[in-house]
Amino acid sequence: MVIESGVSFPRPGHAVFGTALGYMALAWSGRGLTRVCLPEKTQAAAERRLLRLAGEPDAERAGAADAPDWIATLIGDIRRYAEGVDVDFSSVPVDLAGVDRFRLDIYAAARRLGYGETTTYGGLAESSGHKGMFRETGAALGANPVPLVVPCHRILAAGGKIGGFSATGGSATKEKMLELEGVRRGPPPDQQASFGF
Repeated sequence: MVIESGVSFPRPGHAVFGTALGYMALAWSGRGLTRVCLPEKTQAAAERRLLRLAGEPDAERAGAADAPDWIATLIGDIRRYAEGVDVDFSSVPVDLAGVDRFRLDIYAAARRLGYGETTTYGGLAESSGHKGMFRETGAALGANPVPLVVPCHRILAAGGKIGGFSATGGSATKEKMLELEGVRRGPPPDQQASFGF
């Protein structure tokens, strides 16, 4: 199950932090991670996006200084990931309260994909128990509130095409994240190119 039950954290909060990819933001509740915003060019843009998506414009939320220890660890792990380190986010507690059963199934199946591992929308639909629902799977991933932790960037369109991506930068961001993980798309270089000729 994606939602950690019985886990209690300090009051809700959010943090904005720099990475090698740009400024990222995340928010948490008393039950787990509720939102991740992928790289923006500025800290202000990352925070604006987070507050808009999280629907919580108030300034009363706890900041990074008041964050639980697991958030500090997660921020460090995200920074390492942005530098190309193999990081496993599958144990990060996620609060997906209000998300329907279909999306929970899709997100749980996506979380089983490891670093550098990809599948198609149809493959993810099938592995989640919803064979044939590839369009609905794409829509669920487009609404993913915690990208990277629920690694929707690892889901490709049929034929190895990049497919859509709802984060800032769209498909280019998705492709950059896949390249960080060593996923190469397209035909292999011809033999002469591989020898540097």
